[in-house]
Amino acid sequence: MSSDARMALEALTTALNEHLVAAQNKRGEDDPAVEAAFFAVADAFEAYEDALYADTEEVTPLDLFDDEDDDD
Repeated sequence: MSSDARMALEALTTALNEHLVAAQNKRGEDDPAVEAAFFAVADAFEAYEDALYADTEEVTPLDLFDDEDDDD
């Protein structure tokens, strides 16, 4: 794995850890810290997928949930 994919993976794991902390310390249903952490995970995941594909032409078996998917 190249350094770009490795750095993106580290950013993703950091975002996941920050999401866990925000979720464990949330202040109500609509805590903005949890929402911000949620979007940070999504952004970090997309960056990792892009870097992984650029480096290896491989992808993960994961998909991001999209609000449009909820309409089905």
